[in-house]
Amino acid sequence: MEIKNDRKIKILFVDDDHETRSLVNLILKRAGYEVELASSAKDVFTYLSTTTPDLIVSDVMMPDMDGFALLTELRKQEETKHIPVILLTALGEPNDLVKGLSLGADDFVRKPFEFAELLARIQSKINRPPMPSEMIPVDIRSGLVKPEQFSETFGKEFFRSLSNGSEGFLAYLSLSELAVTRERIGSDIGPEIWKQVAQCIEPDLRPCDVIGLGSDEDLVGIILPDTLAVTAHSLLSALTRKIIRHTFMIGTEKIRLTPSIGYANFLSAKNSQDAADRALTALGYATQHLDIQPRLYETSMGTLAKQTKTSFFSSSSHVWEKMKLPFQIGLTLLLGMAAPYLVYSWMDSIGHDITDIAYVAVTCALLLTALLIWIEGFYALKPNPIPAEPGAPYPPATAIIAAYLPNEGATIMDTVESFLRLDYPAPLQIILAYNTPHHMPIEDDLRELASRDSRFIPFRVKNSESKAQNINSAIAKVRGDFVGIFDADHHPDADSFTRAWRWLSNGYSIVQGHCVVRNGNASWISRLIAVEFEAIYAVSHPGRSRMHQFGIFGGSNGFWKTNLLRQTRMHGFMLTEDIDSSIRVMIDGSKIASDPDLISRELAPTSLKSLWNQRLRWAQGWHQVALKHLMNSLSSRKLSIRQKLGAVWLLGWREVYPWISMQMVPIILFWIKKYNGAQNIEWLIPIFVMTTLFTLSVGPGQVYFSYKLSTPEIRQHKGWFLYYLIVGSLYYTEYKNTIARVAQIKELFKERHWKVTPRTAPEKAAGKIR
Repeated sequence: MEIKNDRKIKILFVDDDHETRSLVNLILKRAGYEVELASSAKDVFTYLSTTTPDLIVSDVMMPDMDGFALLTELRKQEETKHIPVILLTALGEPNDLVKGLSLGADDFVRKPFEFAELLARIQSKINRPPMPSEMIPVDIRSGLVKPEQFSETFGKEFFRSLSNGSEGFLAYLSLSELAVTRERIGSDIGPEIWKQVAQCIEPDLRPCDVIGLGSDEDLVGIILPDTLAVTAHSLLSALTRKIIRHTFMIGTEKIRLTPSIGYANFLSAKNSQDAADRALTALGYATQHLDIQPRLYETSMGTLAKQTKTSFFSSSSHVWEKMKLPFQIGLTLLLGMAAPYLVYSWMDSIGHDITDIAYVAVTCALLLTALLIWIEGFYALKPNPIPAEPGAPYPPATAIIAAYLPNEGATIMDTVESFLRLDYPAPLQIILAYNTPHHMPIEDDLRELASRDSRFIPFRVKNSESKAQNINSAIAKVRGDFVGIFDADHHPDADSFTRAWRWLSNGYSIVQGHCVVRNGNASWISRLIAVEFEAIYAVSHPGRSRMHQFGIFGGSNGFWKTNLLRQTRMHGFMLTEDIDSSIRVMIDGSKIASDPDLISRELAPTSLKSLWNQRLRWAQGWHQVALKHLMNSLSSRKLSIRQKLGAVWLLGWREVYPWISMQMVPIILFWIKKYNGAQNIEWLIPIFVMTTLFTLSVGPGQVYFSYKLSTPEIRQHKGWFLYYLIVGSLYYTEYKNTIARVAQIKELFKERHWKVTPRTAPEKAAGKIR
């Protein structure tokens, strides 16, 4: 390899071994380079005091000052920070390579090395000057190059590729389940996930390759300079396979992720931005197919710009989608506040002020609601005792886990493994009833697990679009005398099935357990929900079970007698098929128990948007059930008077109350106008003061009951309960009331699209499993 230049390239070679120095000196001089030798860092700085080389090649393992320390000093000094540095190392650990690159090394050559390789590396660095280490900022949390610097580095590599005609590729990598996993576990997991991705694939990357964060937090980019097309495809395919096989750890959570890779050739693009657009377009195709095949950009794919064009009509539709929710919230305010205010004003104008009557009615409604919530809490302090253990042997049992794999593929393996660890003294069958629009790599792992453990049956439900369809299809495969139904993120306690059978063998048809949030630390939303779930499952459910003498099935961690489940089925046209099935079997005379010590742990939404979507579906589903079943429950001959009153409270009053809760506002606004200012209203009326104090006491009362009856793992976070009290009193209660009112508006207009949370990507949720 002869070097033909107007001047000779100066190379400083540093190694404490005399024989190595002599041999490399000979090889480099024969290649046409001017060579200076140094045996230590001291010699290096002596040489640099008078001359600046074009390149430094240094051994790492040296006495006094090793190659890493030498590199650090070189990058600190203004005169030497731009000099390319290649490190020679016998160290084989990836962390050593990462350390050297982070300190500013331009390349690595492993010892023992081939001279042809060393010469090729040297020539590459001469042609491509390095960038100072301080100009290569790395994201501290992920360990990857920051987006701005990645883009700048790619621009330089693209220019160099065009200048010398060498092939190179830009690839973008995304993880199909990342957005959903972020909503399930916490919005802050991205850097940790990408850090683990890098640790997984960096050993297969070459020293000249660059991996960095994309401008989108759901992407990373990979620059593959001086790479042939066949090499790029082989390398990216290998990286894909490694990620698929890798188990990611977020805290104690085990996650499996599906990568998609799109890439584009430098030489076929007009400019660096065009290359990036092409790689993103190819990534879009790879994401659509999820066949774990890296997609090279082809002209038939079009361009990113063409794909993002929209017509006037689609744009208008998008605007309406954005404005629809604010319109619906405004409509609830119009109906709930403006309309009553106008009625009061009109009645007053014709000589009939009805606000005193309205005030008394609203006051009584608020008092009644507060009183019943307090009574429910006191009932919860002493829940129905669990029946004695059955004398007969335990029967076969089945667990049905319902899942939509594109959203829940990341955690489903961890969930299945937690079920396989359950302690049940009789045969336990575990059915994963899932739907997916396309094959996913995790399905291969699930089938392999099934081949190793006959208890597990992965069952893909074709053409399914709901949890109800998955459960109904799985019933045909059930071999157990009773069935536990679970969502894909649930990890039940080891004794769950034995405890459930104690209820089912003593006259109960269904038993609902206690769902505990296991990602409370993920965000302020999940902390809020962690306490709220204690209020629901430790207080409301068991309290209602004693107070009204019936329970409900809450969709997960619920156990059914198999024959009853076969006869009842789930109705997929209902947004809350669980509540619908509960009320149907209750009306028919079946007994449903609530056991606060029958525990399963699940993931709560971690963002406000996820929470809104989840609770909106719940609220609209409850409204559907109320419209469908309230009158049926009142006319049922199998329900007692006490149970019918409970049905009125559960199905009737809960639908009316969100509107009642806002009625004080139009009354007070009317009085302010009529009496010329708030200062002219008599605020210290005893009934108003007592009602206000008693109503406000409900919040602290609920928090007290929740804290006293919560599981130890939640109770240890005392600050969460105080936080729930403050946020609940000031915002959250009205937030949920607003959702309930909007849900009724949506049902009125027949808007019944599912927006599944927290386990569904926002844009693809409609019609998919919850």
